[in-house]
Amino acid sequence: MTFSDDEIERYARHLVLAEVGGPGQQRLKAARVGLIGLGGVGAPAALYLAAAGVGTLRLIDDDTVALSNLQRQIAFDAADIGRPKVEAGADALSALNPHVRIEPVAERLTGANAARLIEGCDVVIDGTDDFGTRFAVNSACVKACIPLVTGALGRWNGQVGVFVGRPCYRCLVPAAPPDAETCARVGVIGALAGVVGSMAALEAVKLITGAGQPLTGRLLIYDGLAGTARTVTVAADPDCPDCVAA
Repeated sequence: MTFSDDEIERYARHLVLAEVGGPGQQRLKAARVGLIGLGGVGAPAALYLAAAGVGTLRLIDDDTVALSNLQRQIAFDAADIGRPKVEAGADALSALNPHVRIEPVAERLTGANAARLIEGCDVVIDGTDDFGTRFAVNSACVKACIPLVTGALGRWNGQVGVFVGRPCYRCLVPAAPPDAETCARVGVIGALAGVVGSMAALEAVKLITGAGQPLTGRLLIYDGLAGTARTVTVAADPDCPDCVAA
């Protein structure tokens, strides 16, 4: 796989990194990342993955851009209000990096279509705030042996985790909490979405290039108000319905 002169200049800061270099950049160019949801986590993650030169980005979201999204979903602007997010997102990402192939999928991921929607992906990033969707993504990733990066945020706190086989996301969250909070209900500071989305993109880059130590089987918890972070290890659940046989 070769790079054009434009790509060599564009990715110059990656190419001089010992952990990435030419081979790592080639792996990025050959990779396909699926993004479930172009919201607070998915929008900034998509921008950084496009900038990084990931060859194909599959955008999966059935929503349209709303004015309230613009406080944190930085892939969109005021002119995009009312447009499908995958359509507006595809335009923004292509404008940022024309070397990246965009696959917009205007569907809501469910247990019935999850396997089809993530087929062929090397890494999946889930930034949704619906536990039904999160469980469906996790189950499909476990069955397809696709690494899953999860990002979540609310108020001033964010989380990023990586799950490859066992333990899986369902080991961390066996069932939907009865009092699950959403950003629409409790609020979220806009810049936090950029922090969590960027960390999710970074974990995907590490998984693809083999650089460093991804957060595999771990959860990074960031407190934006205190400016602190801690990492916890996720234990495998012996009764997990998704990965116990993985």
